[in-house]
Amino acid sequence: MRDECDFSKMAGRKNPYVKKLKKQVTIRLGEDVIAYFKSLGEETGIPYQSLINLYLRDCVVHNQRPTMDWK
Repeated sequence: MRDECDFSKMAGRKNPYVKKLKKQVTIRLGEDVIAYFKSLGEETGIPYQSLINLYLRDCVVHNQRPTMDWK
């Protein structure tokens, strides 16, 4: 490596975005829900997992709660 690229004297620092990192989880979703987000993903060019995450994040931001009315 060239002398001007000597990284041995650099001080390390914590990742400032660590709180924004994603965590992998296992979740069971209905086939119709997956099909909906997959078709939406094909229309928009955004992966369906990202669309689901965006939708859930929007629910968090707007403090939306699901309706628990099963008839």
